[in-house]
Amino acid sequence: MIFAQISKIVDPIAVKVDRWTVDAYRLLPNLLIAVVILVVFRFLSRLGGKFIERILGHASQNIALVGLISTITRIAIIATGFFFALGVLGLDKTVTSLLAGAGVLALALGFAFQDLTTNFISGAFIAIQRPIQVGDIIETNGYTGKVLSIGLRSVKLDNFEGQQVELPSKDIFQKPIVNFTHSGERRVRMDGSIGYRDDLAIVESLALSVIKKLDFIDPLKVVEFNFTRFTEKSIDFEILFWIRQDKTGPGPAKSAAMKVVKRIFDENNISFPTAARPIDLTPPTAGKAEA
Repeated sequence: MIFAQISKIVDPIAVKVDRWTVDAYRLLPNLLIAVVILVVFRFLSRLGGKFIERILGHASQNIALVGLISTITRIAIIATGFFFALGVLGLDKTVTSLLAGAGVLALALGFAFQDLTTNFISGAFIAIQRPIQVGDIIETNGYTGKVLSIGLRSVKLDNFEGQQVELPSKDIFQKPIVNFTHSGERRVRMDGSIGYRDDLAIVESLALSVIKKLDFIDPLKVVEFNFTRFTEKSIDFEILFWIRQDKTGPGPAKSAAMKVVKRIFDENNISFPTAARPIDLTPPTAGKAEA
């Protein structure tokens, strides 16, 4: 009686195992073919990735972009081989389900990692359009520095103060960029002020004479001197001059210009009114003059 009950449980399992064994033997050739397909497409993915790297390496200097496209190419080739292998095994419905699931998964990941996706897309556009390059001096998002690297996720800057600034690619792509290196030219502005008693024509002539003699001034550009406004204690002015960046940078150039202007003004008794020591604006009275 007990053996009969055990037989009722075991016999269906044995039948199913036999069927699975027979099906496995039938599927064995297709399984081997599927494995071969996967191996072949794996090999093709390596060849395709290297080919893309070689081709794009000559067209673009952006290593990150080349690496991304190469990786996408490898994944696409392997995915194609995987779907071919499933088709050989007769799992067409599985292929359809996987494609539908991949679409839903991609949509979910897109929402979950929206900022990361935006950075990658922005980095790709930066690499293609090339508004900036490694070595450029730029100003963006409140930072000024030298571009150290351009990746798909971020751009790294040297801020000239010993720190490295890493900015997301989307901020670089979406915000204004001032590229001081693109044109190869750089203009420096120096502001100053003088007292009301000083002769404006003499002040302008003295300042221009010393600025034009600086060795880093671009001789093909005009040095501009403009009086900008009247204040309670002074008359403000600005000096605009173009420099040769192969000789100096904007900081040292401005410092040198301030030194020579200060010296020539001191030599000619040109006043420098300040908040701490304002210039007396009242003319001397007759009594004081006679005394």
